[in-house]
Order: sequence, then structure tokens, then C-alpha cells
Amino acid sequence: MDDQLLRAKKMFTSYHGSTFHMYRKGDFEEYKKFDVQKEMEIEWFKEMIDEYTVELSIRDWTAVHNLELIASNYQDKMILENVISFAARHLMSADSIVKLMYAERIIEIINKTKKNISKELLHKSYKTTVIILEDIISKPLIIDPGHELNNYDLVDKRSLNNRAKRSIEVIKNDLH
Repeated sequence: MDDQLLRAKKMFTSYHGSTFHMYRKGDFEEYKKFDVQKEMEIEWFKEMIDEYTVELSIRDWTAVHNLELIASNYQDKMILENVISFAARHLMSADSIVKLMYAERIIEIINKTKKNISKELLHKSYKTTVIILEDIISKPLIIDPGHELNNYDLVDKRSLNNRAKRSIEVIKNDLH
């Protein structure tokens, strides 16, 4: 890859593929000069999806947040499939805040990719998310070091449960 294409890729990936954000930060004109083909951008999106999928963790939600940002600009069902697969296998051992953040990010990814996913994947995703949210509500508050409630607009177990319940309501409303 030549230097110009590397620079274009770096710009593209740093904005998660959002030309809108490039424009807002004053970088879009430079990016436009590289004349990147749509096929190349799609390849970069797929690389980012693969990279962030590997980075999914029960310790934090940075990778799922980055996947959500990508879903804003590239509505690929693989994003949701990868996150749901990870969540179903690993998330039940995470702390309460990580579970909530994942559930909220999954709902956002669903909203952003809804036009490109099957009903089956939609229902599977919502089912997995509801299981996570119900687990938050039914189990004691567990917080790993560094995850302070007040950093996430939470004050206690009740406020955590209320956010989980609101997310369940969002899912119910979307299904009806």
C-alpha cells in the first residue's frame, strides 16, 4: 500500500468510516483528494469489524462501542452477529456495568443495522439482550475495580435496574 493510501486508511479508520465526522473536524477535503474507491472503504470496514471483534472483552465495552460507531456508517449484519455471539458465550461472567453497557450498545447496533438483518437475527439478538438485562436485575450488584457507578449516570443498584428495565421496555416496544 502506498503512502497516500495508508494516510487515507488511517483517516478513514480513525473516524470509523464517518465522512460526516471527517467533515466536522476539517479532514474531509484531504480525504476526498485520495479518491478512495467504495470497494476499498468496504474492505476497510470489514477489517475494522474483524479487529474490534477480536478485541471484545468482558472487562470493558470499548470494542463494542467502536463496533457501534462503525454500524452508524456501515450497516453490516456481521457486526451484530459477532457481538451477539460474544455476548452469549462470555458476558454472563462480566460485572453489572459491563453487562448494561453491552446491552445498551447491542440495542443501538440493532437500531442501526435493522434494515440489513433478518427477523431471525433480530429476535436472537433481542433474546440475548433481554437475558443479559434480566441477569442484571436478578443478581446482586457486581462492580469491577475502575467501574464506578457515578461515571455511568448510576447511583445504586436501583438505578442500574431501572436502566436495565428501560432497555427491556425499548425491546418490547420495538417488537410490537
